Amino acid sequence: MKPVVAITLGDCNGIGAEVTLKSIRMGTIRRQCRPVLVGPPEVFLHCARTIGLRLELSAFGGIGTPEPAARTRRGIPAECVPTEGGIRVAPGTVTAEAGKLAVEAIRRATALLKSGQAEALVTAPVSKKAIHKAGFRFPGQTEFLLRISGSRRVAMMMVSRAITVGLVTIHEPLRHVHALLSPERIRETIAVVHTSLERDFGITAPRLAVLGFNPHAGEQGDIGTEEATVITRTIRSLRRSGIALEGPLPADGVFAHYEPGRYDAIIAMYHDQGLIPFKLLARNRGVNFSAGLEIIRTSPAHGTAFDIAGRGTADPSSMAEAIRLAARLARRRRAETEGR
Repeated sequence: MKPVVAITLGDCNGIGAEVTLKSIRMGTIRRQCRPVLVGPPEVFLHCARTIGLRLELSAFGGIGTPEPAARTRRGIPAECVPTEGGIRVAPGTVTAEAGKLAVEAIRRATALLKSGQAEALVTAPVSKKAIHKAGFRFPGQTEFLLRISGSRRVAMMMVSRAITVGLVTIHEPLRHVHALLSPERIRETIAVVHTSLERDFGITAPRLAVLGFNPHAGEQGDIGTEEATVITRTIRSLRRSGIALEGPLPADGVFAHYEPGRYDAIIAMYHDQGLIPFKLLARNRGVNFSAGLEIIRTSPAHGTAFDIAGRGTADPSSMAEAIRLAARLARRRRAETEGR
């Protein structure tokens, strides 16, 4: 039986619905999983009309319900998120209404996973400004999912066929990163990424590169001391536990001379240190994976793209990769559970 993958709406004024609908029309996606759209059906139908796709929706009846017959293959199950009096889709605009709807879709989809009605979650991009306007106080979806999924820890892993990057800090202003780089935080991130590489990706004895925080990895203390006082000590401690680590390494050198396969993952200290080179190397096929969660969650490695929303020109490649990865991880965890 193909895994059921719940896919949230994201921000209705962005490209989330568009890249989702384009992705689930791909034959490769439908062969690998059963997608379930989570959000107001009228928003998905509105998007389909806008971009010229034919879409038929049906109420999601649970994980045991049969798939549509071949003659009705266009029918896509949907878990309805109700709106109060409907919602106005305004491509490219930031609204509290859209933020509230995006958060509710995440809640509803997570509930499906926790109740066993779905096996993996893919979240379409949200606008942090919109969800904050709606009263949402978490920095982003990753931190919110950590709370509502009942998980104890999470690490953002950016995954692609070319490169995988784990982040010690995620959505934090640069001025705050220095204070957040504690041995405990670095140790936990490395441990979560290492465990996920083994469990979710089937990699035996993963090899990890750990980046420094300062230019040139501190230049032996001449350009900062975080490497010597925090990062190096943490690496030594983890090596004693059997984890294969190199570092702290200069970020520019690691990425400038990067060779696929040399490391199973690279641990970056902050968001842009890892994501800028990741997106350059992964092109448009990168995936955001929340390692360490009790549930499986992936997301495309891009934002709401308000500048092109509603035009029908959005590239669905990253969303399609996110759905494929979610389905693959769900099959792996199912096999692990059945094999116990």
